[in-house]
Amino acid sequence: MFRLTPVAMLVSGCVASAAFAQEFPLLLQADGQTETIYAPPLPPTEDEGLNEGGVHLALQVAYMTDYVYRGVDRSDVGGYEDAPNLQVDAKLSFDLGKLPHPFVGVFANVYDSDPISNFQEIRPYFGADWNLRPFLFSFGNITYIYPDRDEFNTGEAFLKITFDDSFLFSTERPILSPYVLGAYDYDVNNGYYVEAGLTHDMIIEDTGMMLTFLGSIGYVRGIERQFVFFSEEDDGLQYWEVGMIGTYSLNTLMNVSRRYGEWSMKGFLFYTNRIDDELPADTQLWGGIALGFKY
Repeated sequence: MFRLTPVAMLVSGCVASAAFAQEFPLLLQADGQTETIYAPPLPPTEDEGLNEGGVHLALQVAYMTDYVYRGVDRSDVGGYEDAPNLQVDAKLSFDLGKLPHPFVGVFANVYDSDPISNFQEIRPYFGADWNLRPFLFSFGNITYIYPDRDEFNTGEAFLKITFDDSFLFSTERPILSPYVLGAYDYDVNNGYYVEAGLTHDMIIEDTGMMLTFLGSIGYVRGIERQFVFFSEEDDGLQYWEVGMIGTYSLNTLMNVSRRYGEWSMKGFLFYTNRIDDELPADTQLWGGIALGFKY
């Protein structure tokens, strides 16, 4: 009787399996007999499709009861108290990986009650953000343009350093994010503005809500005028300010994926207090609402 040796049987079996695979390839796949070293694809997540490219856009449109900037109420030039200010802030940033991330933007304040110009201020700016954890550096240039008030137009170079204290406390998110901002007015004033502050974000899980608490204090030296308001003193602590920003995700409200951009509604409430009567600043409660978009 003719018998196959074990080697011949193994070769014969391999040939038969190969022939069957060529004859019925789909059947093997359907029976799950194919193997792979790769993990099966995961189902799509909520964040899949977010803008992970090199260009990002941030846009905010706000209605504010007052336009208070660095302690000075710039809407205090006419009209009735708490006349609304329409504010638009658009920013385009570029992600260059480990290199500084350049940005360019423009802010505009429209105040219908201004007796000189409804477009009260146009503020183009550019610069870069550089994350060297635990420090975040932001630096650049701001130009202040006041239509029909050309004598007040000016420009400044600025540097802001924020400390990521999650590095210190070993937490998932920063706790207070202390920062220092320094600006040099190289045009009209040839003076300095210095601001120090804290910021804390409180995220209310599973609600789409976030509360941001802020506090800051400002110091000026050699700046004789801010907008149309003049100083009687050369330097000193100008103001302190506390505030809260409530942010609600409209993506959560409307059940819209963030791959189409991040939409939000914001509410602002601030209290500004003047420190030195010889320096331009105001003491008042103010706030507003805004619609924001990021992509």
